[in-house]
Amino acid sequence: MDHATPLEQALHAARALVIADLVAGQVADADVVSLVEDSVTHRRWWVEQWPEGVDYLAGLVAQDVQDALLEKYGRWPLCPVCSHGDPHALDVEPELGPDPHWVCAKAGVKVASVGALGPVFGAGG
Repeated sequence: MDHATPLEQALHAARALVIADLVAGQVADADVVSLVEDSVTHRRWWVEQWPEGVDYLAGLVAQDVQDALLEKYGRWPLCPVCSHGDPHALDVEPELGPDPHWVCAKAGVKVASVGALGPVFGAGG
C-alpha cells in the first residue's frame, strides 16, 4: 500500500489549491502549471529543512506562483473589489501562516481563501 506522508499530503493539497485558483482565473495552461510544480519542488526541500512550516505550504506556493507569473505574464489574481484606478493583484495573507487568504491590501478586504477564488479572477490588466 502506498500511504503518502503528511508532507506529501500537504504538498499535494497546496498544489491543488493553487491550481484551483489558476483554473478559476482561466490561466492554468501548461507553462503556468509548471510554475506550480517548480514551487512545490522547492517547497518540498524547504519544509524538509523546517518541518514546522508544513501548515504554511499553500500560502507559500501561492506566493511563489504569483511572483513567477508577475515576471512572465503579469499580475495575478487581479483584484475584483477595486473597480477604479489601476488594476492590481491580490496579496496572500498571512505571508507566513496557516489558513492563507487572498486579500485586497488597498481596500483591506479578505476576498477568498487560497484555493477558493471564483471564475472572475484573471491575469494581466
